[in-house]
Amino acid sequence: MKSNVDLTGAVWAKSEMSNGGNNCLEVAMLGDVVALRDSVDVGDPDAKVLIVSRTDYDLFTQSVRAGQSNLLP
Repeated sequence: MKSNVDLTGAVWAKSEMSNGGNNCLEVAMLGDVVALRDSVDVGDPDAKVLIVSRTDYDLFTQSVRAGQSNLLP
């Protein structure tokens, strides 16, 4: 996994279901990794961003769409 990912050109998106609120998960696709952040943290230089592989993100979202209920241990 990459330890340093440049987020300066990241294009962030959040669900259309968020109704424009600022309490949502935002996602940025960055090639072979995906960045995730809390929309409350937008503009905060100290905000934490989770970086996962594109493969892991795809597997997780496929499981959510399929209705898998035991995604957490």
